[in-house]
Parts: sequence; C-alpha cells; structure tokens
Amino acid sequence: MTAKIYALDSVQTLADFELDAIRVADVIREQHGVAPGDRVILKAGNSAAYVSVLFALMHVGASIVLIDQQEHPDETRRIAGRTGAAIAFVDDDSPIHDDGRVVNLYEVIAPAAGRPLSTRELSFDAWADRQDGLIMWTSGSTGEPKGAVKSGRKFLTNLERNAAQVGHREDDVLLPLLPFAHQYGLSMVLIAWLTRCSLVIAPYKRLDRAVQMAGRTGATVLDATPSSYRTMLNLVGRKPSLRAQLEQVRMFCSGAAPLDGALSDGYVAEFGLPLLDSYGSTELGNIAFATLENPVSCGRAMDGIKLRIIDESGVPAVPGQAGEIEVDTPDALEGHLAEDGGLDAMPTGWFPTGDLGYLDEDDNLFVLGRKFAVHRYGYLLYPELVERKAAVAHISTRIVPLPDERRRGDVQLVFFVEDDELRDAKYWRERLCDVLPVYEQPNRVEVLDAFPLNRNGKPDKKRLEEIARG
Repeated sequence: MTAKIYALDSVQTLADFELDAIRVADVIREQHGVAPGDRVILKAGNSAAYVSVLFALMHVGASIVLIDQQEHPDETRRIAGRTGAAIAFVDDDSPIHDDGRVVNLYEVIAPAAGRPLSTRELSFDAWADRQDGLIMWTSGSTGEPKGAVKSGRKFLTNLERNAAQVGHREDDVLLPLLPFAHQYGLSMVLIAWLTRCSLVIAPYKRLDRAVQMAGRTGATVLDATPSSYRTMLNLVGRKPSLRAQLEQVRMFCSGAAPLDGALSDGYVAEFGLPLLDSYGSTELGNIAFATLENPVSCGRAMDGIKLRIIDESGVPAVPGQAGEIEVDTPDALEGHLAEDGGLDAMPTGWFPTGDLGYLDEDDNLFVLGRKFAVHRYGYLLYPELVERKAAVAHISTRIVPLPDERRRGDVQLVFFVEDDELRDAKYWRERLCDVLPVYEQPNRVEVLDAFPLNRNGKPDKKRLEEIARG
C-alpha cells in the first residue's frame, strides 16, 4: 500500500510530499535566511501546509518553537523574546503582533512549487542532533508556564517506542483529531512518517466532517480526546449512516484527558472495539499505552521507561494503592527554557508528575487525575495560571471550575472578578477575552466588590464555589 498524505482538498503520496517539503526547506533557507540551529516559531492550525513547513524546518535543522494557534499575541511576543526566535511562520488565523518577522505559510509553499530539487532525500538528522530541536510550552506540574526544551533525537526515539508498543503498521491510515502544535497531535504526525504509513489531516473541530473523511480515506487508527470520542458516539447515534464511515478502524486510541470507562464500553457496544487509553506529557513524552492485546486502563509503560507510585509518606506504593505517579524515562526533556533563552537542565532519574494514580498487579497504569488541574476542550488548564494571566492585564479574578453537563469530562469556568466599582459582567468578559485564548475564556463572569476571605485572609475558594453553584 502506498503511503499518502490526505488533506481536505488534496492527496499526495508521502514520497511526493517529502520532495515538496525539501523545496519548501530550500525557500526557507534561501529567501528567509533560516539556518541550522536558528530558533523559529511555528504557529498555525492543522493543514497540509503546516506539516510541510514542519518537515521543512526539521530538514533545515532549525530549533522549532511550537505555539498553539489560539495563543494570545502578547504571549506569543513574550515567547518570541524569551526564545530569541527571529521569525514566525503563521497562517491567516493565528493572532500575532507584526513587530517581528512574520511569514505566512503560503509565502513559502507557493514559491516552492516546481523548484528544482537540491536533494531527493528528506533528512531530519540535523534536527535530531539538536538539544533544542523542539521547544513546547507547558504549564508543568507546578502550574508555572515553562518552555520544555526537547532533543530532536529523543523525541523521535520516544515515538519509535510508541509505534512499537501500540502496533502501528505501514498499511495503517492514521487520523489524529488533535492539534498538531501539542505533544499528542505532533506525535501522530511523526509516527506516520516514521512508520511510513498514511496520514489524514482532518478538520478535528468539525467531527461530522472528520468522520466522513475517515470513511473516504479508509482510516484504520483514530486518535482523539475523550470529549471528541463522546461527540462522535453521539453523532453516530443520531446519524447511523456515519457509522459505516468508521468500519475500517481497527484501533480507537485516546489521550490528553482522563477516560471514562463507560465511554469505552459504549465503543465496545457500538464497534466491538474499546477505547485504548494512554499516558504521557509534554515534558516526559509518551509513557504508557493500552493495546488491543492489553486494553487495560493506560496499559503498561513502554520498553525502556519505568513507572512507580509514591504514597504521601514518600514510600513506593503496593499494587492497587494510589499515590503520585513518578516516571524514569530516557526520553525526558533536556530542561526548561531559562529567562535568557538558555537551558535550565533537568536532573535525571525519577520525575514526579503531579498526577495521581496506581499500578495493578500486572503493572497496568490507572490515572486518577491531576492536582489542581482541569480538562477543557482537550486542553489541560491550571485555573491559578489563568488567574495570573488575567492579573498581568490588571484583572483581579478567581476561577471556579464546574462540571460541564453538556460535555462530560470537561468543565465550565466561572470567573469571579473583584471590582469595587461593580462594573457589569459584560465589560469584564470583553476584557478577559482580549487577553486569554479561546480555551481559557469564561463561560460565566460574576462581579464582586470584594472576594470573600478565609481565616488566613486569602480568597475563600470554597465560598466562591458555593456562590458559583448557586
């Protein structure tokens, strides 16, 4: 089977797609002056152009700073300054200040068309040799915004472990319903390249169209968040004709948020296949996977990676006993980005994740949740971090997450704003939406002249939750 790259309005063989990526790399080098080791921002939505420019930057050997398409332009500017990135490659829907060098993806894709080839081999070797091949932004286990600096070679090695454990094959057609700017989505793009199988670039925010595209391309492996899987199951229930579009799928893989066992049972009932859960992080890479042969929770750790559970007293827990998950992996980040753009190196050995879970007698991992974190629209959010973002814009707010009854597993965010003038909620909503990306914006805003305080003089979160629940 010939591997292909499927997009909404184009299909190319993987071999032809790679040749075009080489041409794009030549344009990036010759017309935009990007050299090996240069730090470059890539901020765009999923598209064939995105993947082409990603491959091109890897071929050049650049240090790639990945930023979510929806990130606020002020935060993008801050990241550019801290990383020293001199140029940003963006699409039309990526908010960004124009005070730096900004290049639209089309401006490198168009002049690359038909260019003579400088080589016929797309190579990621120069990128793999870089200690800072990737810089990905994560709030980390402490909730502080951090740039995770990742070795290109370690990243690819981690994905080779991933593909081997899950069982990806050359005849697979991978359809990731995930943003490519994040660990999970990017992993699937590069696993397709490593495995030499087909990749479908689907409109993951329009699941009805994505399901139809799965049928047209013969998708065999889907990767998505639990929230997306819940929506797909509801779609199939309402429109049974869509079910036929998923008949060739042999694995439904899940990640990025805790998986509800009842949802997996729904897929067993509908398709005869479970949802295969997984565990990983931006900082540590992909860690554990359930498989068709072992579809138990998040499965076992991949070869070469160790897991343990530590109880509250710091002692390794026995099977079935809950505690904090710690990981020892050779694929971990090199360190966090320092304020001056250098590297704050990470110690090797056991890494505390801040996640709670347990191991069963067969070393299968069960993840119970994360301290002080919430899942929303496929993102892991720390309310206190969002509060600090608002504070930078002189908005004093406290956030209460409540279960979203319409999107099980997700939350609604109730923002309490402290304003002695008691300006209306609409005013504060507009202010907040100006400084926060869509996935962090409020569902509801409540204005108080002062926050209720607890005995320590701190805002009383319990009282705020009572008010939020009405």
